[in-house]
Amino acid sequence: MTVKNFKQPDESVNLSGHGHKDTVMIDGKPIEFSEFEKGWRWSNDVKPIVGGDSCQAHHLGYCIEGHLQVHMNDGTDKDINAGDAFDIPPGHDAEVVGDDTVVLVDFGKAFDNK
Repeated sequence: MTVKNFKQPDESVNLSGHGHKDTVMIDGKPIEFSEFEKGWRWSNDVKPIVGGDSCQAHHLGYCIEGHLQVHMNDGTDKDINAGDAFDIPPGHDAEVVGDDTVVLVDFGKAFDNK
C-alpha cells in the first residue's frame, strides 16, 4: 500500500506565475494536482517551458474547481467545469475562463501504456 500527499509532492513546477503542478508518484506512475489562476493559458504559461505548437499530453482527470476551456487542434472547443471528469487527447490548448482558479487532478500519464 502506498499513500502520498500533494502537500509533499515528489515534483513541483511553477507555471509562469499563473499556476503550479504538483506530482506524486504511486507505483512509478505520476498523479498530478494542478491549480491554474485567472489569466492562465497553456500556450502562454506552459508552451515556453515544454515547447511545441500544442499540448501533446493525454489528460484523464477530474475538475475540482473552476472553468477550463479546451481548444483542440481540429477546432473543437470543450468546457470543463467543477464536478466534470475529462479525457483530453493530445493536440490542444486550454485556458482558464472567468475569475475562479481551476483545480484539477490528472491521472492521464498513470494510464498511458508507453
